[in-house]
This record gives sequence, structure tokens and C-alpha cells, in this order.
Amino acid sequence: MPTKPLGETLRGMKLTMITVAGLFVFLGCQSFRYHDPQKPHRGATQFYNNYDNSPKASFWKWQWERLTGPRHEEPPFNPPVLKTDTDFLRQNKNETTLTWIGHSSFLLQLQGKNIVTDPVFSERVSPVSFMGPKRLVALPFELKELPPVDVVLISHCHYDHLDLKTLRDLNKQNQGKTLFLVPLGNADLLKFEGIENVKELDWWDQITLDDLTITFTPAQHWTQRTLWDRNQSLWGGWHVQSEKFKFFYAGDTGYSKDFSDVHTKFGNVDLALIPIGAYEPRWFMGQQHVDPDGAVKIHKDLHSRLSIGVHWGTFRLSDEPLAEPPLELAAARERAGISESGFRVMMHGEVLKLDNRK
Repeated sequence: MPTKPLGETLRGMKLTMITVAGLFVFLGCQSFRYHDPQKPHRGATQFYNNYDNSPKASFWKWQWERLTGPRHEEPPFNPPVLKTDTDFLRQNKNETTLTWIGHSSFLLQLQGKNIVTDPVFSERVSPVSFMGPKRLVALPFELKELPPVDVVLISHCHYDHLDLKTLRDLNKQNQGKTLFLVPLGNADLLKFEGIENVKELDWWDQITLDDLTITFTPAQHWTQRTLWDRNQSLWGGWHVQSEKFKFFYAGDTGYSKDFSDVHTKFGNVDLALIPIGAYEPRWFMGQQHVDPDGAVKIHKDLHSRLSIGVHWGTFRLSDEPLAEPPLELAAARERAGISESGFRVMMHGEVLKLDNRK
């Protein structure tokens, strides 16, 4: 078969690129399907934060600084990984427990229900399996060892929180019975993967599951999975309430008045999961990720009885040393006059039994 002249090939490539670019422009001009003039966070073209919508700092400037700046020697990071008693977790129907799987993935057992936050069991948090942030601490157990999961809570679509492979495997493992709760703009992503038992929620939307009331709450963050979908899906946290227990998961967030709003609506929290990692450099991360001082402020805003530091020690996502967040949390706690019994971290694989906590 004769080959096309180079000029013709290049013209064809140029035409294809123009066509694709034109398609993106066309799609970008379509009305945002979540637009609601009565809700300021649901703008004409994208979602917005409640309190701070200043322009996002330059990712490329950050990467250039990492490439050209001084290199700092980091101490070894080899945290213990506990052997989780998964037999107990599968049999447990009565005790309230919390298990750290890693990063922001937790198993909460409450009122006989198994609830998992942002489950990630993959080796990398990336659009592709061969590159991107790699798991640096082993999983404490395999996905198949989880008890049957009743509810999955997804905070937002970033790859370290919404891992499609894990969600597909969970859905298959539980024969489609698991309920997946996601922010607005994410249901189609899951349904494309064959996950049908999924429900989208807006901020302050609620669902009732037997004795539990689950509410999607605001946070200070952003979303993006591709080059052209910035803030086309929502982000936030989750409040889960039973008759005698209130649980809160903040998701990823910068500091804002959103957490005072959560307290105003629901009152004091019994257990809160608050991010303490991925905070350096502050000029880049500050708007979207709290540091430990910001995490302590959220803890105080929520009037949380017990807070657990999350989003650290599993993947390298930012510039602070992997072992630093708990140390900075201890310092922030001391400055705020909060004891370790009020705000602490867990070990990978640790199971915290909450019914008998003093």
C-alpha cells in the first residue's frame, strides 16, 4: 500500500487536532447541567466553593520548583502495619469500630452497617497503572477480606479518593448490593463501569439507611480527572448519624467556615476523620489542603470528641516528609491545648473499638 506524502499526513493530523479542539470548545459552550441560580455553588459553567474561589496556584510552577530547587534528604519511612483481625470485622454486628486501611480509606462499623470511605486498594493513584504516585506502605489486608460493604462514601473524584478498579471489585464482590454515594457529577463515571447502585448527592442532601442518616456536606476543594473537566463534579465530606453517634469525614479540604456550618446544623461530633497531610508547599496547597494547624481548627469547629488524622503516610503527593504530619499534628495540638486522646493518628491496619472508649 503506498504511503501518504509527509505533508498530506501532517495536514491530516492538523485537521484532526482542529476537529478535536473544536469538539471541546463546543462541549464547553453547552450549558452546565448542574447549574442552579438558587445555589451559588452550582454556577453556570462549573461548581464553586462556598467561601474561597480565588484562582488555583500554578501546578507547573510547583513542579518547576521541585525540579530546580534544593533537594532535602528525607529520613526513612517504615511505619508498622498491623495485622488486622478481619475475622472479627466480618463477624462484628454490634460494636462501633474504625479501621484504617491507608490514606483516606477507612472501614466504619456502625449500627451493624459496614461503611467505607474513599476505598483505594490499587498500587497507584493515577489515570494509568504504570506511573503516578505509588503505594509506599503495604495494605493491611486484601479487598476480599473486607466484610460485606453496605455503603461506600466518595468525597470527590481525584484518583487518590475515587479508584475505579477498587469500586468495580467491591461492586462485583458484593454482587451489586453495595450502595455507592457520590457527589454530583460522578454517577455516570461509576455507571460506565457497570456500577448501577449509585446515588448522587448535592451539599446538604440526605439519605436514610435503616437507622442511619447520611448527609453530604460542603468542603473547600476542587475536582479534575482529565484535562477538560475542572470542577465539573462536586466535592465534599460526609456526616453519618445514628440515634447515639455522629461520624464526620471531611474529605480533602482547605480551611473554611464550612465546618462551623456543619456544627451549626448537626451539633457536636463523636468521631471525625480530618486530613493532616499533603500540605507543602503552602503557597500551592494552602487553599485546597489543610496543614495540621488547620486540621486542629476544623476539630475545634466541629467540637469533635475524637478526631483521627487522615490523608497521610501512604502515597507521596506533596513536599513534606512522609513521617512529618503526625509530628506537626502533635505540635499543633499542644499549641491549641488539645490532648492526644482528643486528636490522634492510627497505625495502618489498626482497629479502634469505640463503644468502650473513655
